Amino acid sequence: MQPGHFPANLLFVLVFAAALGLFYLTARKLCRILLLGQPEDRFDQLGRRLWGVLTFVLGQRRVVREPSGWGHFFIFWGFIIITIGSLETFGVGLYHGFAYWKILGKPFTAVLYLLQDLLCAGVLIALYYAIQRRYVERPERLRFRDQEAHDQEAGIIIGMILVLIVLLFGARAVEYRLAQVEPGQYFPLTAFISVILSVPFAWLSEPHLLEWFSFFWCGHTLLILGFLVYIPFSKHLHILGAIPNVFFRRFRPIGELTKLNLEDESVETYGVSKIEEFTWKQNLDLYACTECGRCSDNCPANLTGKPLSPKETIHNLKKHVLAKGKLLLEQGEAKEGQPAEGAAAELSKALVGEVCLNDEIWSCTTCGNCMEHCPVFIEHIQKYVDMRRYLVLMESNFPPEVQTVLRNWETNSNPWGIAFATRGDWAKGLEVKTLAENPEVEYLFYVGCTGSFDERGKKVTNAMIKLLNQAGVSFGILGAEEKCCGETARRIGNEYLFQSMATELAETINGYGVKKIITTCPHGYNCLKNEYPQFGGNWEVYHHTEFLAKLLKEGRLKPQRRLDKRLTFHDSCYLGRYNDLYEEPRSLLTSIPGLRLSEMERHRNKSFCCGAGGGRMWMEETLGVQKINEARTDQALALDPEIIAVSCPFCTIMFEDGLKAREKEETVKVYDIAELLAQALETEK
Repeated sequence: MQPGHFPANLLFVLVFAAALGLFYLTARKLCRILLLGQPEDRFDQLGRRLWGVLTFVLGQRRVVREPSGWGHFFIFWGFIIITIGSLETFGVGLYHGFAYWKILGKPFTAVLYLLQDLLCAGVLIALYYAIQRRYVERPERLRFRDQEAHDQEAGIIIGMILVLIVLLFGARAVEYRLAQVEPGQYFPLTAFISVILSVPFAWLSEPHLLEWFSFFWCGHTLLILGFLVYIPFSKHLHILGAIPNVFFRRFRPIGELTKLNLEDESVETYGVSKIEEFTWKQNLDLYACTECGRCSDNCPANLTGKPLSPKETIHNLKKHVLAKGKLLLEQGEAKEGQPAEGAAAELSKALVGEVCLNDEIWSCTTCGNCMEHCPVFIEHIQKYVDMRRYLVLMESNFPPEVQTVLRNWETNSNPWGIAFATRGDWAKGLEVKTLAENPEVEYLFYVGCTGSFDERGKKVTNAMIKLLNQAGVSFGILGAEEKCCGETARRIGNEYLFQSMATELAETINGYGVKKIITTCPHGYNCLKNEYPQFGGNWEVYHHTEFLAKLLKEGRLKPQRRLDKRLTFHDSCYLGRYNDLYEEPRSLLTSIPGLRLSEMERHRNKSFCCGAGGGRMWMEETLGVQKINEARTDQALALDPEIIAVSCPFCTIMFEDGLKAREKEETVKVYDIAELLAQALETEK
């Protein structure tokens, strides 16, 4: 039977309708599973969302950050062009005389066929490299615990795409030969690859050419429809999930966690312990995962051998949400009877503890590297924190050393448990007043716990006081009235403690009519800037490197003393990835005469975490093959620096511990940028 002739066209319509029907039913079930999740509003800023789809989906903007991403770029666009060509193929299935050149003109068809040939050839090359990477080179980021199943499924997809392109080229080659023997037909010579491939068919008669065309057309069409039906059941579910996930990506700051409604008495549990307690968008993340492994390839916990692999987390959650979601839908539709034994086991499987292991959840440093490099904007960190909230608030299940820290916050509003009344003692003898003494200052200098109590942190605070006074900045401190911002308590999962601290501190700051705040801690900076608006704290918040860079630009600070040292700079996660402050710290360092800055391999948005974030500062690091801070210290030492410059009190502590572990504390020093700038402003002796 020839395509487009009766009864072949009728059979095509039936097969096409059946494939669409199966696809619709499957897609509908996937949507219903999503809607089992909690509501969330992601329908704002529609124009910006559409632009994101254009740049991040069609433009593959995040994908091509890595050289290997160009292979995916060609496969993606090859598939788009194949799909456009397939519409013509389907048209031929309905009517044998259907052709783009008759509808859209010969110039359009010539360009389209050229693009098809080039991109299809590009896809074949990309598939070759995909096979090499997956089955020969096997980079770590493409490895899974259930590797055999992944390899088999990937092989099916690669094989289907390969055969699809071969059949397309075959059909195009025969089309060219038919155009030579059938009057009034047109086939553009711009499709030069198809023309070359037509040589083996040059001596066939028209009936034989029609037979070959029928073979290629049927194979190509059935494979396209088969692919359509197969996608929702395969690892390539991301083809359906990626576009909406990019469209619904978050526009809130990456450093802002959601606020739990602790006053709602109807809520029985806090945090997340079931897939139904995630929002629909959090579950959509699971559909969108491309399993590229970029999250795990940049995760400090994973790279130092901890139980955490963001890629595996999302993969396991996806399997669970699909299996349990299907059962929940069936259970809702059933009128009576108990679920089968296997179904009951899946329904009762613990999300926290079985699907996601406790050690996995607690290993996260919330550094944001996973989210920074995910091409489809999956939001990993909120999921880990939501599960921590359940463990802490509902089960009181957390690392034992955290209990002491939480108690210290509750009683003295600092993690060491030092008497809160002594919080401002560091300022004795310095040129600084409290807001109680002078509430008319322009800036509040929020010192934070480390800057107030830790001896090493006090040195940074003193340097900052010197710089602010030298620049003539009008500022004050809260002194004993200052309390911990609660950032770390929130990321550990104790939302209740965080909200009580945040409410108290916001009231104190607002009570003085503060409009502008400076802080030396990126964690406090992020929390005050991005999360305190949830509690009425709407201030202009500056990190000290940001503010000092401003003073430098205005000419209010002029470093003149030479510091002839080799130096490398560590980007704090909460300053860089969370708040996009990369240039300001570097502008300060390069302004100091004599400093020679060398960048670590992992810097800026790829910076490797020091290991202190997400509450890990206060937890023992007993898992893995290496401590995260020691791994980062090794990366710095590879450059043979004399100074490691930082912009975070946590980073200072972690690097100094790392240098002690490597017995380098005498030859390599860790300085906050404020300390270096203060040294550069001193008079030569």
